[in-house]
Amino acid sequence: MQFLSALRLLILSGALLAVEGQTGLAPKKFLTLPLGQVRPSGWLLNQLQIQINGLAGHEHEFYHWISDTDWTGGTQAYSNLEEAGSYWFNAMIPNGVLVNHTVINQKTLDFLDYVLDHQDSTGWLGPEVGTNKPRFLWARYPFFFGAIQLTEVHPELTDRVVTAMHKFVALANKMLKNNGEGVEPWAATRWEDFVVSLQWLYDNHPNGNEDILIDTMKRLKWTGVPWEKVFSEQYFPKTAGEYLKMTRFEHTPNPFNLPLTWHGVNVAEGLKALPTTFRFTHNQTDLDVASRGWDLLFQYHGRPSGIYAADEYLAGQEAIRGTELCLVVETMFSGSYLYQIIGDPKFADRIERITYNALPATLTGDMWSRQYLQQQNQIASKNMNPNPFPNDGAYSNVFGLEPNYPQLPQGWPKFVSNAFLTTPDQKSLVHLYLGPFATTTTLASGNKVSVNVDTLYPFSDTLTTTVTASSAFTYYVRIPSWVSGGTIAINGGSAKAVNPSNGLQAVSIPAGTTKFVLNLPAKITTESRPHGSVAVHRGPFNFAFDIPRSQKVLARNSQQSLAVDLEFDASGAWQYAIDPSTLQFHTTSPSSLPSPVFDSGKSPLSITVTACPISWSTAGDTFAASPPTNPSCTGRNTTLTLTPLGTTKLRISEFPVMA
Repeated sequence: MQFLSALRLLILSGALLAVEGQTGLAPKKFLTLPLGQVRPSGWLLNQLQIQINGLAGHEHEFYHWISDTDWTGGTQAYSNLEEAGSYWFNAMIPNGVLVNHTVINQKTLDFLDYVLDHQDSTGWLGPEVGTNKPRFLWARYPFFFGAIQLTEVHPELTDRVVTAMHKFVALANKMLKNNGEGVEPWAATRWEDFVVSLQWLYDNHPNGNEDILIDTMKRLKWTGVPWEKVFSEQYFPKTAGEYLKMTRFEHTPNPFNLPLTWHGVNVAEGLKALPTTFRFTHNQTDLDVASRGWDLLFQYHGRPSGIYAADEYLAGQEAIRGTELCLVVETMFSGSYLYQIIGDPKFADRIERITYNALPATLTGDMWSRQYLQQQNQIASKNMNPNPFPNDGAYSNVFGLEPNYPQLPQGWPKFVSNAFLTTPDQKSLVHLYLGPFATTTTLASGNKVSVNVDTLYPFSDTLTTTVTASSAFTYYVRIPSWVSGGTIAINGGSAKAVNPSNGLQAVSIPAGTTKFVLNLPAKITTESRPHGSVAVHRGPFNFAFDIPRSQKVLARNSQQSLAVDLEFDASGAWQYAIDPSTLQFHTTSPSSLPSPVFDSGKSPLSITVTACPISWSTAGDTFAASPPTNPSCTGRNTTLTLTPLGTTKLRISEFPVMA
């Protein structure tokens, strides 16, 4: 493999040598709770129920990549990477567990049983057993994520899963020693996913195999993209398409020499590469580069919805460039992992923004249809000819079953599963992501703790938390950076200003029951965007103008009539400039939320702003040109109502400013 030679130089130069005297794995800053110990409640539970009643919960019945997957003896494979079946398995385990869906739970257990029952004598797992198919490592990684989750829910499966994984690790180690056998270009970017699973084995079930586990981690990095180079100032692309120039630099070969390095989903997964590396190198530089790389990514490619642009490859800051749904959920997962290792609240703040904006924006309210690519300014959702995505098809922003490529639903459940953490000593509980949750767990010294968070957040500023504990402990709750004038009132006492340390508010919980109320208001803020445009924020929400739309069914699945491809067209004007000085926040303060809340007209929150019509051209008839700079009004002022971006399917969220 051509790209290995430069990577070997990194090894020889000491890039993977552990800090002197440091062995084993460095501890995490925070630990996750087992799947099922954190549960959604209120509107968030309803959101997961909608998802599993929609496409996610029915794919196994009719969608051939899943219903007839060769992972469980069928004949269908999306590609020779063999990823469709294992992706589904990994995504649907938390979906089924969190809403207690009997059918899905049994399907995922059956999937696990089949794969483990068919592990061959060499240790290989997956549909290549007993065939002449090439054996690529990558699709095993999501399978291992799923298998680990099932051991958390069904501890009786642990010995079987762990034994199979160790057998596979021995084989993978031999393959990696054999000039990187099994590492094709996709696996070369996604090696960190396997390292996460190896570290789970090391932390929990090493079985005397510590040395080969560490050696395999190092060899995965050795045969993969060196993310410490990717996320460096020297090489990181700062504009759309700059990656195309990165086959060679001036007199310097690109050290990774793989165009897939700049693929958006690969970058999303690669965000957690250096934190995984730190655990076996103990090198603080790995964490420093990871943190700076996160900042570089959003500085040059970030968008107001919290995510970054990559319509296949990193795409800069233009409002009509796309963001892939897979990229959204993988960034959520990596950001959660970054927080667990580094502990910087900037990761959690951004993941909450992504979850409450970019994730629902790319799904219909009933979650039967999804986009491949979303846009910040999206005036149509249709077969776009011409289209603004240089590397993706014209069908990419249609809402449908398979617009361009399949997508699988792991965003919402994995957000829930990472919402609570513990400190490494397991004496304290950390409420990381804000929303309606219920949690029951046992902390150190047998301290039985239950938590119920009653809130409409992020559609409300108030969270009422009831904690019951058998022993005293410290409870931490994240206070987002956008909070202004936040208060906490404990057991009916007077409200006092929150005073977080590194983003966390400490609450002393005695034995018995404690109730505290957080009020976390925020100010309206604006963000400068290209061409003099602005984006509007309040709290975690990015606000957008919900363009009136018409709908057309483009296709309907022959086996499942609810699985439709939808075209949306603007049925009203969208060409407006706004006066940011007139922004005003409004809320109806409801006692409950409608279902589905992430749909047009459902949000109880809005922002009004004075606007005027302007001349704003389209490119073809399908997407907006760049926002005009300092446009002149072409008609009388009007008032626009803006709502959370996730409730809109056609939208303007980067606005020209009235001259």
